[in-house]
Amino acid sequence: MAVAASAGTVLVPHRLLTTTNVTRCSALPYLPPRLSSSPFLKQQLSESRKFSLHQTRASSSEETSTSLDTNELFTDLKEKWDALENKSTVLLYGGGGLVAVWLSSILVGAINSVLLLPKIMELVGLGYTGWFVYRYLLFKSSRKELATDIDALKKKIAGTE
Repeated sequence: MAVAASAGTVLVPHRLLTTTNVTRCSALPYLPPRLSSSPFLKQQLSESRKFSLHQTRASSSEETSTSLDTNELFTDLKEKWDALENKSTVLLYGGGGLVAVWLSSILVGAINSVLLLPKIMELVGLGYTGWFVYRYLLFKSSRKELATDIDALKKKIAGTE
């Protein structure tokens, strides 16, 4: 019995830090922190700097090609606002939309705090997604049906039907 107990014991020599007198009682050996003078780290830092330069160049050339004229945007919005006849209705609908988004955010937060309900809602969402793919996207005839339903909805919203 004493032999089995001594065979299971592992002795690890204690290492002392040079700056403080702290002993480590761990089965893992002490590893010194990495120094920034290692050639591998220098190479990695220089490559990351090159990568960030490439990113900056790509984004700066993209910005110049797709920049918007803010004055044109504001004048266009001002013209559309002046063309509206019933501004109070637009403000009322906009405010109602903001309140609806705020209330739905509160509702989602409350549902998310219930213990198992978020996982059940994920399963319901996955099930509905699977049904939608099977019903509308899997076969060519059902894709055509979905396209006609979408076109009919567009016409109904636009008022051309």
